Amino acid sequence: MTGVEDWVILPSFIALTALFPDCVVSSCRRNTEMVARRFIVKHNDSDFPVDYDTDDGYEVFKFQLFSLTNVPPDEQKIIGWDGDRAVSDDSDLITISEKLRLVSISEEEEKSENSVEACSSGIVQSDEELARMLQAEEDALMFQQFVASDNGNEMKNRIMPYVAQVLMYEDPKRQEEARKTVPVLELEEKALVSLAKDLSTKRIIGKGREPRGLYILETEVPKNEGNFKPSRTEQDHAFLLELLFWFKQSFRWVNAPSCDSCGNQTISHGMGTPLQSEDHFGCSRVELYRCQSCSTITRFPRYNDPVKLVETRKGRCGEWANCFTLYCRAFGYESRLIGKGILMRLVEPEIQGKLYLCLLSNASIPDSGFYRSPLDRMLLTVFWKWMHLDPCEGIFDNPLLYEKGWDKKLNYIIAIAKDGVYDVTKRYTRKWHEVLSRRNITTEGALSAVLANITNDCRKGFTSQVLSTLEERDRNETEAIERDYHSKDYASTSLPGRQSGDKEWRISRSEFGSDDNRSLSSSSCPVRMCIDEHVTRIYNAFYPILHSFILNSLSKSRAVEILKMFRSTVVELRDSPFRMRKASIKRDSSNAKFFVDQMLPSFSELFEALSLKCELGMDGRVEICLAGDPVKTSLALPVVFDGLGDVIHNCNSCDNIGKDSLSLPLVKLNRICSGLVLASGEELPFGIATSAFDGIQNSKWEEPNGAKGCWIIYKVLDNKMQELVAYELMSANDAPERDPMDWWWSREAKMEDAAGMY
Repeated sequence: MTGVEDWVILPSFIALTALFPDCVVSSCRRNTEMVARRFIVKHNDSDFPVDYDTDDGYEVFKFQLFSLTNVPPDEQKIIGWDGDRAVSDDSDLITISEKLRLVSISEEEEKSENSVEACSSGIVQSDEELARMLQAEEDALMFQQFVASDNGNEMKNRIMPYVAQVLMYEDPKRQEEARKTVPVLELEEKALVSLAKDLSTKRIIGKGREPRGLYILETEVPKNEGNFKPSRTEQDHAFLLELLFWFKQSFRWVNAPSCDSCGNQTISHGMGTPLQSEDHFGCSRVELYRCQSCSTITRFPRYNDPVKLVETRKGRCGEWANCFTLYCRAFGYESRLIGKGILMRLVEPEIQGKLYLCLLSNASIPDSGFYRSPLDRMLLTVFWKWMHLDPCEGIFDNPLLYEKGWDKKLNYIIAIAKDGVYDVTKRYTRKWHEVLSRRNITTEGALSAVLANITNDCRKGFTSQVLSTLEERDRNETEAIERDYHSKDYASTSLPGRQSGDKEWRISRSEFGSDDNRSLSSSSCPVRMCIDEHVTRIYNAFYPILHSFILNSLSKSRAVEILKMFRSTVVELRDSPFRMRKASIKRDSSNAKFFVDQMLPSFSELFEALSLKCELGMDGRVEICLAGDPVKTSLALPVVFDGLGDVIHNCNSCDNIGKDSLSLPLVKLNRICSGLVLASGEELPFGIATSAFDGIQNSKWEEPNGAKGCWIIYKVLDNKMQELVAYELMSANDAPERDPMDWWWSREAKMEDAAGMY
């Protein structure tokens, strides 16, 4: 496929690759000639006969094996039964042995990890590579002895002021002011919907790793069901992410403020002195800007009190993280402060003496504090694991963002909490030997002693039980940092350069990265289950409505008016609180009376698909309310809204509504659903592969490398055979140059009549 960057699949009769048990969109063309072969492929203890057209190429052969064995294509290693020859892209499939053996790469790696104690971190290094890294660390430590102080006073002086400030977010009044500005019910609804739609989220939280193959989903996930009963921990985790995304949209980045007088652009005009009203909210400096149009001077106070930032809702990274910290603490998330780049005197001498800090949140210690300062990041603990969040970028669980994406040269990253201070630099790097060469404020031994002394002072007066819990947490964190340092989990993730702030500012901070256009994406997607049975039910429910129009001999215009009237009711339901949705239809017009008197029974199937019920009131008004799980209604309402728009459009395109019109595109029955999806890549967190099949036009599967060719596989539930009737494909409307120019269908199944489409 060429010219494709991002795709949207309409909530259609059969969407994209749901047409066959396994369908592949690929960038190649089929030849007219074919050579049929039958292979016997052994996987684990089973033998699979594979009838195959060799002209399809090795890639399609792997997809066919995927449909039979549930081993994703990128996890497959194919060799001869005798083990002496591996099959690759260059292999001649006409001449190779008919007996093959399939091995899952991840299973092999897991066995290797279990068998080699020294490789518990999950990565095997050659002796030469390990020796080079150890030598580099030894050289850096030796250099440190000559250039760094061994008393640790400078580091202590830089850390101590923040130890005294971490209690600001504990103020109940500040927390209450923050909570007042948050659309809590909206974020709770989004959190529950995200959990219901994405089953891989549950696997990550529950098992601490992403699923590596279909077998995990098939054995652990109930078919046709989403995660509609998440645990408290899962709900808290999902709500925090929604809070992050909401904050990203609601807080405004300031490069240079607009003119207070005329609203036009301004340019820097030096620094000013804080006013008494500004000083009251911790303003330590004021930037001045002159309007390029009217010459008015605009003040930009750099407030440190987060309650003031809740009001102004603007700033740069310091204000963003400072305010976001208060929001997180206001909703009960524990946290700690991180000092990043305490002194980058080697690589960034122009910011000597400045302290850049970031935030971590910890949900495991109920009474520990949540801390203030110019913060950049946040981490959440789930099962003793800290998870990184960045409110400026809207990115989470990617601590390598700064080194790998921004190309930032790190030195010290110190976590500060009311229960202690911690050196967590190693969590943010995979180049520890390089980082060591830049750590020249004090020696490693002196740094450890300073942090230990401050931590002991912070924990004075703690009970033995609390101390024991904190010590266990500290040990677990140390082990996790060492384990994650050697992890390969990030190898397939593309991390962007900094996106917040103007280009010149990012370049001046050495945070631009090597490619400004990159986005957070993954080329190693987990297999995801489509939670879209409600989409099929909704599309089926339109049929009795349209059929009733015909039975009542409605004109096209009147049918459209009734559909529009019901769509406005859907909007009223969608905009009401999700736990107590309600709407009413008054008999105040001829269309409303006709709907209540004649059409209401034909809408019963649609109400059921929405988990809603309707009752006729004493005044003839139809009252609509919840009949089941409110999350299921939340999932279905946007699908019905888009689906009604589609039906209205198709009705208007018809000459009239009659029996002949009860077919495609107006009627789309028996849409395939509840399958498993695997894609060549996806954009995180919103452009995941299952978004292609969720029935919502505003969501989309995004493949960042789609312009170079991409593919998506849909595996039908229970390997059932389906007859191809039609499909719809919709491209996003934001960039016409990325619309798909060409695509190829391939049907992969156990039958001998396997065929492809173009």
